[in-house]
Amino acid sequence: MWNITEAYIDGAFIPVQGTEVIHVINPTTETILGTATLANRADAISAIQAARRAQHTFARTTKAERIEMLRQLQAAVLGSAQQIRDSATEEYGGVFARTQWISQYVSQSFANAAQTLEDYPLTRVIGAAQVRMEPVGVAALIAPWNSVAGTVCSKLASAIAAGCTSVIKPSELSPLQTRVLSEALHSAGLPAGIFNILIGRGHDVGDELSRHPDVAKISFTGSTATGKVIAQAGVESMKRVSLALTGKSASIVLDDTDLTTALPLIMNAAFMNNGQACVAGTRLLVPRNRLEEVISAVQAYTATLRVGDPHDPDTAIGPLVNLAQYERVQRYIHRGIEQGARLVAGGLGRPAGQERGYFVQPTIFAEVSVDMDIARDEIFGPVLSIMAFDTDEQAIGIANDTVYGLQAYVFSQNRSRAQAVASRLEAGTVMINRIAPELLAPFGGLKQSGIGREFGVFGLESFLEPKSIVSA
Repeated sequence: MWNITEAYIDGAFIPVQGTEVIHVINPTTETILGTATLANRADAISAIQAARRAQHTFARTTKAERIEMLRQLQAAVLGSAQQIRDSATEEYGGVFARTQWISQYVSQSFANAAQTLEDYPLTRVIGAAQVRMEPVGVAALIAPWNSVAGTVCSKLASAIAAGCTSVIKPSELSPLQTRVLSEALHSAGLPAGIFNILIGRGHDVGDELSRHPDVAKISFTGSTATGKVIAQAGVESMKRVSLALTGKSASIVLDDTDLTTALPLIMNAAFMNNGQACVAGTRLLVPRNRLEEVISAVQAYTATLRVGDPHDPDTAIGPLVNLAQYERVQRYIHRGIEQGARLVAGGLGRPAGQERGYFVQPTIFAEVSVDMDIARDEIFGPVLSIMAFDTDEQAIGIANDTVYGLQAYVFSQNRSRAQAVASRLEAGTVMINRIAPELLAPFGGLKQSGIGREFGVFGLESFLEPKSIVSA
């Protein structure tokens, strides 16, 4: 039984000043895993002060020193990969394949940042000016519950590469994952204050990070609604803001697609992380003349998916994170039926044989129109909407008919045709015949899916400010 009462501030685990205690529920069994005491505004201020003290010295470190720190962090999290994997499975029901990948991704984040920094010119000459890329200052890194270790380490790697200290606030729904990750990062032995980690509510800890004048940069991953609040709060002190927000990604199947090879990718994109992924391909756009073929294939494939214990390597879909998320997804399924979509797989309630746990049937709707709620809102569960099109032009229009623009997928045997479609999609990333990301390429959204980019050079530069020094 877990009993988490500490935050990681100034290089040490210290008792939080907050008094709110929450229960951590296993979403697979609905049993209590433990309790966590949340940090409060005073704890956030202490963490910011620690980061501020460390920033002055850390900003003057050399490229070689930062690369060595990144290597230390890489080794530390790699050594804790199993614990990182298991904590995600226990706390939010991430299936084995997903959490195993994340446990390796966290170490790769530090390796990629080290390589990016090594190749990056921090000083360059432009005309008569010497341009120096300098750390922006203390950064607040705010991460969601559905990818705590991956999001934290990706952001932290770029911040350290740039010479920025940080205060990290994972979601209050992830105290177990946060504790395991904090212990792993602490074992790297970095100087005190370079990173600080605490769990707390948005209305006090999150608000303090968004408003405090000593925080120069916010990097947030989460919902668009929360991102807007953070951006507005940061304006007063002119914080630099990077926001990776809500998505409603489209998977476009062109009429020449080989469905045998594409279907596993399409379904993986739709249901990744139990459907709880901002990049999930939850709108499947198919040619009208292949609609019934695709529906039949999707039905058959969905029937093979194992829903259940996320520890089992054969499980494809685990539970949703909590009861509130389960009920939210049930409401959307009901709404899809109510608005006239054709239910072709799944539906309301738990899958057969699942009497406990926040399990949702993988659900497929066909005959979905662009004005339906299931086609417009990010549901964050295993619900897929199939929409028909007649021409490539129409497919592009349907895909772009959303306020979001995070990611999209295109499937075709014709590379140039797929590239032509991809070039017209309003999304920060477009995958062609694949769903695995390129971790050195920029990631981020258009429209209400965010501001700024992460990963690689673009992620590094989001924590840097250019200074021009011009001599006579």
